[in-house]
Amino acid sequence: MYLCLFVVLTLTTWPAQSLLQHYRSQEVPEDPPPATTCPVEGCPPPPPPKMFSKLLRAIIMGPPGSGKGTISGRIVHDFGMKHLSSGDLLRIQIMNSTAAGLEAKKFIDQGALVPDEVMVQLILNELREITNHSWLLDGFPRTVPQAEALSDKLDIDVVMNLDVPFETIKQRLTARWVHPGSGRVYNLDWNPPQIPGKDDVTGEELIQRDDDKPETVTARLRNYENQTKPLLQFYSAAGKLVSFHGTESNIIYPKVKDFLATKIPAVADQSQSVKQ
Repeated sequence: MYLCLFVVLTLTTWPAQSLLQHYRSQEVPEDPPPATTCPVEGCPPPPPPKMFSKLLRAIIMGPPGSGKGTISGRIVHDFGMKHLSSGDLLRIQIMNSTAAGLEAKKFIDQGALVPDEVMVQLILNELREITNHSWLLDGFPRTVPQAEALSDKLDIDVVMNLDVPFETIKQRLTARWVHPGSGRVYNLDWNPPQIPGKDDVTGEELIQRDDDKPETVTARLRNYENQTKPLLQFYSAAGKLVSFHGTESNIIYPKVKDFLATKIPAVADQSQSVKQ
């Protein structure tokens, strides 16, 4: 009798919400609901979720005039990667008077090439500061020793090579003419001046830069091929090289974008993830 009275008093004095939580904690959890099945027979299975385990460390390569700047800009826009130009990094290190920057400046002031070991140290100084972003390195490495030194210190995930036919590049660059006073650029193939050889605004003569003259373009492309062929072989042997062939950036970039989408989330996907 006393036991029954104790139970009744306990139940009447215990808050209802606490009592409900108590009993729910004792319940055996239900089995999870079955996976939703396709209502129509023959539906394809859902695609597996994309798994991105780490930041991406990438290098982009391509001959002068291959559209490397255009494609790099689109990669930055679509994937939020940091685009790192070796020339820009060199200027930053010199401006900040780092040890590697000051060492590089000695050679630049003498009109000499910066030695491989100095360039490697200079680039590594900058890359070590980027710990929470995927990055895209442009203009480095230029030699196999530079590539070997870089790989010894950092794991490179992929090297993207823009494989544009040299004849296409020669036609593209040699068709470029400039108004020296304003810097307006014309292309005889797709953006020609209204009057051949004349600026549309001032009517003044257009010029062709030395770098765009046929003989100069040919020499630049030949030097690039001789310099980078061993580098491409190095990264190919390491299983890092992916080449994208085409004659225009609008043809090449969709291939690059599809490839990168398998490596890192796009900016839109990152924003959606943050909202969730």
